[in-house]
Amino acid sequence: MAGPVLAIDQGTSGTKALVICPERGVIGSGSAPVRPRYGPGGAVETDPAALLASVVAAGRRALAASGSTVDAVGLANQGETVLAWDPDTGRPLTEAIVWQDRRAAGICAELVPRGEELRRLTGLPLDPYFAAPKMAWIRRERTREGVVTTSDAWLVHQLTGAFVTDAATAGRTQLLDLDRVAWSPDALDAYGLGDERLPAVTDAAGTFGTTGVFGGELPLTGLLVDQQAALLAQSASDPSVAKCTYGTGAFLLAGTGAAPRRSTGGLAGCVAWRLGGRTSYCLDGQVYTAASAVRWLTDLGVIAGAADLDPVGATVPDSGGVTFVPALAGLAAPWWRSDLRGAVTGLGLDTSAGHLVRALCEGIAAQVVELAAAVTADRGTPLSVLRVDGGLTRSALLMQTQADLLQRPVEVSALPDVTALGVGAVARMGADPALPLARAVPDWKPAAVYEPRIGPDEAAERLDVFRAAVRALLERS
Repeated sequence: MAGPVLAIDQGTSGTKALVICPERGVIGSGSAPVRPRYGPGGAVETDPAALLASVVAAGRRALAASGSTVDAVGLANQGETVLAWDPDTGRPLTEAIVWQDRRAAGICAELVPRGEELRRLTGLPLDPYFAAPKMAWIRRERTREGVVTTSDAWLVHQLTGAFVTDAATAGRTQLLDLDRVAWSPDALDAYGLGDERLPAVTDAAGTFGTTGVFGGELPLTGLLVDQQAALLAQSASDPSVAKCTYGTGAFLLAGTGAAPRRSTGGLAGCVAWRLGGRTSYCLDGQVYTAASAVRWLTDLGVIAGAADLDPVGATVPDSGGVTFVPALAGLAAPWWRSDLRGAVTGLGLDTSAGHLVRALCEGIAAQVVELAAAVTADRGTPLSVLRVDGGLTRSALLMQTQADLLQRPVEVSALPDVTALGVGAVARMGADPALPLARAVPDWKPAAVYEPRIGPDEAAERLDVFRAAVRALLERS
């Protein structure tokens, strides 16, 4: 049986690492910040060297905190963040274009005539959120040199020299054939990327090379995109369950089993993971700005940080008639309008910071409700519970608002770093091929359960107000 593993989650605003022991659970943790840069035209970029440095620093800190050695390493990644780089030297040729970047909107507009074809092939709607539009934008606007890939392929190459990406990350590009789980020549042609050298598509668990950056030569045995890693850790393949991660954005995923599903409700149909050559699928919906909207309020001086959500929100009983559509980086599923901007309405001279906080929490929660409704329609099974993780789950106000509007229990993960737990599980499976998935994944233990405190009529009324605000945005554009 494999011993402890080092599980690393390279995220948008930082990297987290855990040392996970099969017997004792998490025995060490570490983190390192990453700060994306926001610019005109919807630009969101990160220095690739900062991504790699954060992986190394977080991993070393977790190992030092554990006082233990590990048998293997797992790496989770952001999914849709891309860059161009030299495959011979590994040198970055561009900045990392972060998943929130909107500059590829023009490329998506040009491809509208092929939008339905691409959705049928890949399961994904046309949107600059996904990797392929950004890859095409880099080729058009930045460089024709080197290779252009998602960030995981570059990080893995830096760590091991391998040129690979896992099937779930490849499924976030809009270049992967969802049925064959292989690169689609037609999708590549649509984006003008037919001549590109792309990484090999792998299972989530295996041996992908070795790395010496954490001390000694350690095998890299787990690769998985972040949200699917969180889905795996929360055992959310039950057709009555979905999971939502509240991080920079909010991401709701629900398993659909061994058959790919094309959503009729505006969700993305995706690979959840491929293990032992067998593919599992999921539905995926996104809220582009969650913690990043909280940071926006913070930068304006309305609150001092996310820890202020509950005390400031508690100064008022409700939102005071204020409605906040936090489309600060556009509206994602199920609307897919990257061109829209956020809106705050119902302001008055009596509007306080507390009203704005409550309106923001309501706006985030209402978008998640829309995603949950689309999942229910696509799977044909009512949602029984929503399992949640991520930094914003520390806000009792947001979680209670979510339960109220969803009219379902919300179970908060007892362990905050669920993505790392998920990639740790596949790293254990890669190190010990005889280990079944059911034994690799930790038992689900909620730290808190939020039950709805309002009735369905009040929930419907509040959701109608939010939906009216969204319709007004759509009609104005």
